[in-house]
Amino acid sequence: MKTMLCLLPLLLIPPATALAADDLATTVAALDRAVFDSFNHCQDPAQLEKHAGYFDPAVEFYHDTGGVTWTREAMLDNTRRYACGHYTRELVDGSLQVFPVKDFGAIAQGSHRFCDTASGKCEGLADFVMLWRLHDGQWSITRVLSYGHRAAHPSAAQP
Repeated sequence: MKTMLCLLPLLLIPPATALAADDLATTVAALDRAVFDSFNHCQDPAQLEKHAGYFDPAVEFYHDTGGVTWTREAMLDNTRRYACGHYTRELVDGSLQVFPVKDFGAIAQGSHRFCDTASGKCEGLADFVMLWRLHDGQWSITRVLSYGHRAAHPSAAQP
């Protein structure tokens, strides 16, 4: 039952195999919002489980300062230990770009800032690439690159 609840958000996203470019960008933007809404609330075990449902079991996560994880479980362990309840993620407005990958899914590229949960200050900034796979009508993340971690400029640091 819990697994079905985790997959429910994925079923609400249009499952068309040949989405138009605008539809693809809208779909991936909705997926990005959903995956990071669950990330931002992952101190709740149900939200962490929901977050897990967006990732392929064999996801590869490349983080410039944290290293590489090769599975969803390893990635979630890092998320649980280092992110949940400590900081949240916000997409930088206007930064998300979506590119189709023929017969596979899409590449999402953009910038995001990280906000300290205790202070509310958004002082970290990084770039990302996520490879989304559409398989049997369901979207999942198979690869993540999170890189270029740096301090946000003061004008970009406020929520």
